[in-house]
Formats: sequence, structure tokens, C-alpha cells
Amino acid sequence: MNAFIAFTKKEMMESVRTYKFYILATVFLLFGFMNPIIAKIMPDLLSSLMPDGMTITLSTPTAIDAWAQFFKNGSQMGILILVVMFSGIMANEFIKGTLVNILTKGMARPTVIFSKLTAASIQWSVSYLLCIAITYGYTAYFWTMNGVENLFLSLFGLWLFGELMIGLVILGGILFKSMYGSLLFAGGLVVVMTVLSIFPQLMAFNPMTLASANMALITGAQDVSKFLSASVVTFLGLLLSILTSVMVFNKKQI
Repeated sequence: MNAFIAFTKKEMMESVRTYKFYILATVFLLFGFMNPIIAKIMPDLLSSLMPDGMTITLSTPTAIDAWAQFFKNGSQMGILILVVMFSGIMANEFIKGTLVNILTKGMARPTVIFSKLTAASIQWSVSYLLCIAITYGYTAYFWTMNGVENLFLSLFGLWLFGELMIGLVILGGILFKSMYGSLLFAGGLVVVMTVLSIFPQLMAFNPMTLASANMALITGAQDVSKFLSASVVTFLGLLLSILTSVMVFNKKQI
């Protein structure tokens, strides 16, 4: 346990010193401000861009529009930035050879995996919660939350999908020992999940549901049971990726 805590602190300090944590938190902080503000000004902005003599009728913005911006930014740019930021979390250790001294001194290899997962999860969770808090605060200030259903479950789903992405970049880094390999591995699986989302019958078993059906869940158009089933599958996928990472890393030559 002492080794786990010490290595996790080392990972957190390294993220702070290399500004990775600050960059991730700042991006999601900006998203938090942008989500409700863009929803608020979008009708006026579009009206101002229309040619003279042409009019467009837009519905009055609501809290739904602010959360639509939240999930659009979070599931697209947010997840992409998350994957890029942590793509070297394991790959860099192989490239630089920094784990040799640590492992020869007796640290268990699974401890390395769990420490890196914990440090990355803390940074992802803090950044995500900042975005939620700011979006919620401004949304509640501009509008009421009427019509917003299952918000917590929808927010939890996107967070869990982000955790799965962290698990996949860790596994990809171990398998291919490079940042590009880690990115391609995680990106390739996202492409597979996106293709599978074409089939409605697989929605309840596809982790991509957690990043694509959020607004349908909030508006009541998505069946809660399918979202819960996808959450269970995503959690199992995270466990599988971490267990596979441990098994492969135990046999990997450093």
C-alpha cells in the first residue's frame, strides 16, 4: 500500500510539473463556461449572421440546450483531449526506461498499473466535475431545470466512458510501447464501437451509448435500462482492460 500511494503521488506530481493536469482542467473549465453561454446566445448569433431580408425562427433556449452543448463538447473534444493527454502514460515509461530502477528495487508490476490508473482517474474526475459544476451553476442561473431527466445517470455514463478510455490507452501503451500505438489502439476500438452503434439491437451492450445517447436519456427518449446495461458492459470492459494490462505487463520485458 505504501508503494502504491508513493507511486500515485509521483504520477500526480509529474502531471503537475509537466502541466498536463493544468491543461486538462483548464480545457474542461472553459467548456463549463461555454456550454450555457453558447446555448444562451446562439439564437441571437444566428440571427445576426443571416443575410438582409432573410429571417429564421428559433426556439427559445432552455436548460436542455445547455446540456446538449455539455455532452457535445464532452463526448467529442473532451474525450479526444483526455485520450491524447494520457496516451503516453505507459508508452513513455518504455521509451525512457524509467521503470527499470523502480521494478528492480522490488515494486510489484501491478502496482504501477493501478497507480497510473488512479492518478489519471483523479485528474479526469476533477476536470469533469469542474465542468459539471460550472455548467450546472450557469444553467440554473439562466433557466430552470424543467424537462431535464436522468441528469446524474447521463453525467455518470460519460465519466465512465472516459474511464474506459484511460484503461484502453494504458493497455495500448503496454502492448505497443509507443504513444502512437496507444492512440491507434484506443481510437480503433472507438471506431469499432461507433460502427456497432449503427445496430439498435446492440445499443444496450455498446459502451458508445454512454457517449452518444446522453441527450436522448435526458429528454426521456432513451430507455434507462439500456443505458444501465451499457454502463455495466463499460465497467466490465474497464476491468478487462486493466486485468489484461496487468497480465501483459507482468510478462513484458522492460
